[in-house]
Amino acid sequence: MTTSAETTARLSVTCPDKPGIVSAVTTFLYHHGVNITELDQHSSDPYGGKFFLRLEFQTPTLDVTGDALARAFGELVAKRYDMEWWISFAAIKPRMAILVSKHDHALMELLWRWQRGDLRVDIPMVISNHPDLREAVEGFGVRFEHVPIDAATHAEAEAKMSALLDGHADFIVLARYMRILSPGFVADWPHQIINIHHSFLPAFVGADPYQQADQRGVKLIGATAHYVTADLDQGPIIEQDVGRVSHRHSVPDLRRLGRDLERQVLARAVRWHVEDRVIVHGNKTVVFS
Repeated sequence: MTTSAETTARLSVTCPDKPGIVSAVTTFLYHHGVNITELDQHSSDPYGGKFFLRLEFQTPTLDVTGDALARAFGELVAKRYDMEWWISFAAIKPRMAILVSKHDHALMELLWRWQRGDLRVDIPMVISNHPDLREAVEGFGVRFEHVPIDAATHAEAEAKMSALLDGHADFIVLARYMRILSPGFVADWPHQIINIHHSFLPAFVGADPYQQADQRGVKLIGATAHYVTADLDQGPIIEQDVGRVSHRHSVPDLRRLGRDLERQVLARAVRWHVEDRVIVHGNKTVVFS
C-alpha cells in the first residue's frame, strides 16, 4: 500500500495525560483496519500535565465511513479520556483566503507553492486594500477583490470582506496585510487567521521593525508567523526564523533579508496548519513539524 495525500487521514488530540492513551487510540484504529504511518506525541508533564497527539493513517482499508469512524472514536475513546480532538481527511483541501496590501513577496511565495502543488489548498480569493496586485494574482487564475479600507470606512470594509469570505474560506492568511483587524472580525476566525510579522516577536512589535532593529544595532533579524488574536502581535506563535546581520547592513539591506525570512516562515506555518501539525494550547502551540 502506498502513502498518498488522497488516502491520508489525520487525528489530533489534546487531553489530560494519563496511562493508556496511545494504546486506546492505536487499538481503536487497528480494529477499523487502518495503517498508522506517522505518530507524534508530547506531554507537558506526565503527572498532571497535558498530552498532545497527532497521527496520520491510511484509509483504503478503513471498514467504515469517515463520519462513522469519527462518531465511534468520540464515543469509545475521546469521551473516556476527556479529549479535545478532530479527524481530517487530506483529500478534502481546506480553502485559504489571502489578505494582502502592496508588498507581494509573501503572497507570491504562497501562490507559487500552490500552483506547483506543494501547498494542498484551494484559494477562493485574494483580498487587498490596494489594486496594485490584481494583474499578478489573476495571472495565477485566482479571484482578486479590491476592498479599500481606512479609519473612516473600517467597519464597512470589514463587513464587505466578511460577506466575501462567508462560506468560501476555511482560514485566512495575512500575507503582509497592513491593516489591523478589529476584535469582532478576529473573533469570527478563532485560530484560523495566520499573520506574518516582520520581526522576531516579542521584539519590535508594531510598525517599522527594521528601523527599530537598526536603531538598536541588532545582530539578528527575524520573522514570526502566528495566529491572530485581539491583542496585537500577541497570538500563539507557529514558526520563527532568524538571519545574522552586522553594522554593515543598512535598513534597506535588513528589509531585503527580512523579506526572504518572511516568505519562508509564512510558507512553513501555512503548510503545518494545513497538515494539522499545529495544536494550540492557551497562548502557545505544539507544532509536530
